[in-house]
Amino acid sequence: MPDDRPALSVVVPAFDEAEVLPVLAGRLRPVLDALVADGLGGYEVLVVDDGSADATPVVLARLRRDWPQLRVVRLRTNSGHQAALSAGLARARGRTGVVTMDADLQDPPEVLPRLLAAAEEGHDVVYAVRRDRSVDSPAKRLTAAAFYRLVRALGGRAPEQAGDFRFTTRVVVDTVLQLPEAHRVLRLVIPDLGFTSTTVGYVREARGAGRTKYPLARMLRLSLDAITGSSTAPLRLATFFGLGGAVLTSLLLLYAIVSFVAGRTVPGWTSTLAVVAGVGTLQLLCLGVLGEYVGRLYVQLQNRPTYLVASDSLEESRQTRT
Repeated sequence: MPDDRPALSVVVPAFDEAEVLPVLAGRLRPVLDALVADGLGGYEVLVVDDGSADATPVVLARLRRDWPQLRVVRLRTNSGHQAALSAGLARARGRTGVVTMDADLQDPPEVLPRLLAAAEEGHDVVYAVRRDRSVDSPAKRLTAAAFYRLVRALGGRAPEQAGDFRFTTRVVVDTVLQLPEAHRVLRLVIPDLGFTSTTVGYVREARGAGRTKYPLARMLRLSLDAITGSSTAPLRLATFFGLGGAVLTSLLLLYAIVSFVAGRTVPGWTSTLAVVAGVGTLQLLCLGVLGEYVGRLYVQLQNRPTYLVASDSLEESRQTRT
């Protein structure tokens, strides 16, 4: 039976991106059509509508009329960027591989041929790395640099300044889909799998239209999920704090005993308050770190789906034909 799957899938999560989607289509389609003319065995663009509340579904329906390779998967609720990416990977049909990219055009579609060319050299993963982020605010650049330094200090393998713009072979995609963990952060999970990889540099562009969907609160949530989901180093940090507190307490106890024997003790509440506050702070910090992991275990044991698909235009088209 012939394999009717396209060679490449391009997965694009979209949440309230009605303004930028026509611009994205205008730039992405010529790039992919040119690749087909050069020998690429077909493609699909799988846009995952992450429960958008604006006109995104209407815009996508209009674009599909003139672009048969465009496929729309709509989630029932806003499940988050990483969950939308996972939903796209789970439904992508690309037999050679999958490209993931954002809809805001800060990931230029014109970089795609370079990603595929690098993959043809024998690499399973090709990361698009931001060589120039001058369009981002100083605060954004500073926090991003701090995030990657922290991840690497905790043992992560993610290339610095590599987001979710990447090419992965079919083998890598199938391996990721077999992972049981929920709330996975793909930009850290994929490097830890150890597949052969390389990087392609690009200049990060300004957003094509609309406004960012990643305010500070979401960025902090993503960072927290990334760190607790990819490293046990914070647990070790809590252990070190506990050991340090025990050593400090022992030294203070020894000092108190020596002072009592020497008759130099003076009743006072300042030192007692300082010790109690210091130890209490360490305990609360350790409990907070442990609580993050206990929370993840709780969510994992619940085994609830991270996303629910409401519709898939590919399946609807098949039902219409039959």
